Amino acid sequence: MSFGPAGRFRHRKAGAARPSLPSCRPGGIAHIRLIALGLWAISRPAAAGSDEATWMDTIQITASRAPLGSFDVPTAVTSVSSAEIERQVPQIVPDLLRGQTGVYVQETTPGQGIPIVRGLKGSEVLYLVDGMRLSNAIFRNAPNQYMALLDPFNVDRIEVVRGASSTLYGGDAMGGVVQVFTPVPRFSGSAWQSRTVFNNSYGSAENAYQTHLTMSGGRDDLAVTGSFGYQNFGDRIAGGGDRQRHTGFESWAGNAKLLYHPGDAHELLFDMQFFSQPETPRYDELVPGYGQTEPSSAVFSFEPNERLFFHGRYRYSRATALFDALEFHVAHQRITDDRRTRDYGSSREARERNASLLTGITAQATLEQDSLGKLVYGLEFYHDEVASSRVDTDIGTGTSSTATSRFPDGSTMDSVAVYGHETLYLGERLQLQFGSRYSHYHTVLEAADRGVGAKLDHHDVTGNVGLSYALLDELKFVANFGRGFRPPNIFDLGTLGPRPGNRYNIANPDLKPETILTWDFGFKFQNPWLQAEAIGYVSDFRDKITSVLTGETTSDGRNVIQNRNINRVELHGAEVGARYRLDDRLALYGSLNYTFGEETFGDGDALPADRIPPLNGRFGVYFRPWPAVWVETFCRFADRQNHLSGRDLDDPRINPNGTPGWATLNLRAGWQPNRHWALQLDLENMLDKNYREHGSGVDARGVNLIASVRLAL
Repeated sequence: MSFGPAGRFRHRKAGAARPSLPSCRPGGIAHIRLIALGLWAISRPAAAGSDEATWMDTIQITASRAPLGSFDVPTAVTSVSSAEIERQVPQIVPDLLRGQTGVYVQETTPGQGIPIVRGLKGSEVLYLVDGMRLSNAIFRNAPNQYMALLDPFNVDRIEVVRGASSTLYGGDAMGGVVQVFTPVPRFSGSAWQSRTVFNNSYGSAENAYQTHLTMSGGRDDLAVTGSFGYQNFGDRIAGGGDRQRHTGFESWAGNAKLLYHPGDAHELLFDMQFFSQPETPRYDELVPGYGQTEPSSAVFSFEPNERLFFHGRYRYSRATALFDALEFHVAHQRITDDRRTRDYGSSREARERNASLLTGITAQATLEQDSLGKLVYGLEFYHDEVASSRVDTDIGTGTSSTATSRFPDGSTMDSVAVYGHETLYLGERLQLQFGSRYSHYHTVLEAADRGVGAKLDHHDVTGNVGLSYALLDELKFVANFGRGFRPPNIFDLGTLGPRPGNRYNIANPDLKPETILTWDFGFKFQNPWLQAEAIGYVSDFRDKITSVLTGETTSDGRNVIQNRNINRVELHGAEVGARYRLDDRLALYGSLNYTFGEETFGDGDALPADRIPPLNGRFGVYFRPWPAVWVETFCRFADRQNHLSGRDLDDPRINPNGTPGWATLNLRAGWQPNRHWALQLDLENMLDKNYREHGSGVDARGVNLIASVRLAL
């Protein structure tokens, strides 16, 4: 067993040697030139002396559905390694992506958050957990809370593929793919071994207590693990000492996993994940926002939000004429999105019961083609059923009545797809990737309590082409072109019938998928001391689904509206980052992200696109003065954002004069005297800056002291 460079305990095969990093020798001219050119990049600091075998060559899976080094694929990829995750004390999983290359995190209320990738968000980005979809038919194309329904202390690593990825992953992968991998217990030797890891932390800004217990045991052919977690956060103190009421929440988590090797070529995995937020208030609804004198709601609480996930995986690894490795997944996920709401000044309180029941079956094969390349091909099937109901109660009289539910109860969304993806090695310097996918979606909207339903079928063929050319052994030029799409889901289609604002929504059986064309190009650099990349991109987002007036009225005077593919969004930007290891004790890292978006409406008017992040980034230093002690300091920052859409200007979460720029200074330090325990102190926002991340509904934490202790037996 081992600790990471400063955080939670890490599992390592018993008896395995701790790998060392390559020793540093004097840097070459190429290093200096790259730094001077501004390839001063990103993502995750490498921990000198950590047990990451090759921190400069992070192995990723998501970009190609096969294990490859991030330098070896042309795709733009951000990898958050287990070593960096260990140095953080996250509140929710999206916190682990703050400051990463190409990612900006939006937080509507504490306990909820979503990453924005290349200006796209919500259902415009695909979310996976261990290869299976977290995204479902009730995801909205706006910030939502569902990625926060993952246990933040049950994450081994995170991979973000930036750019359209529908060839390998199907619908919703327009801005990219965010995949979370959970830890898999592995042991070596024939004798039974056991591990117990206990993590505790306390944070001052929210009187926050977090605890997580993991117990595991096994041998080389069998391993089991189970974990339990609890979080309790009080009301948040923002910069300057302002306490924000209605920001406290708690959560519970439970996880179990079994890994079995019946033979050298076979591997079986069974997994259960559960996460619950019993009662999470929505802060921006309960306090007056920009342009408001009164809050929108007297009551707005998610009661509860939960995720229950069962997952089975079988791997077969023996070379045949058709494949070298074969993998099957079967999973079932239930996401509960129940709510209790009451408008400000109203006596009627609504109680909603909403759930998505998603079942998926996937199969994938990988075939090595000698030195020519690698073929990945597979098929997928998903079935999603939505349950929804609502009861309104007069709090004065206690009288209850059934009301129109959020979604048509019993509606379903089925998808089936087949795909293939080829990587060709054309000589020693040129690599070419290309692939295609056929997808079919069948959506049934039940009439339910609306008296009106619909059936829709969508077919789509997507493709991608990417290349990398080694200008030097350490420097590659990379370029990609991809087409992504997002079929209208039950959230887009299911709000039929009477709607707020004296409107009546009718179905549009001709509604088409949204599509996006993305080009990106740039450079990747990697040697034993420096890893850097600079990527520019342009995206053409077409057929954006928008609600429009038809000009008709119903018999009771409601204006008829219909969802149509009207608007077009153009996005472009740059993602720059690097990390540089000066020696075995000192590493520097940083990132810089820029996105610009413009939306063209059906009448030809062009306005800024929604929720576009400002220029933002992160710079930091990691230093290990002694083997048992490490220190890390970093600055996170964002420029002012006053390029606002009409919807941004009307959003009470966003300052109509623009979101001010900000910068924070942060410090972490850890002490690990032996393999059994470690201490860590985090000092966040040391200068007590009062700020709000653009698009968020709540101010960020002020100065925050976090004390953590980890014990291993």
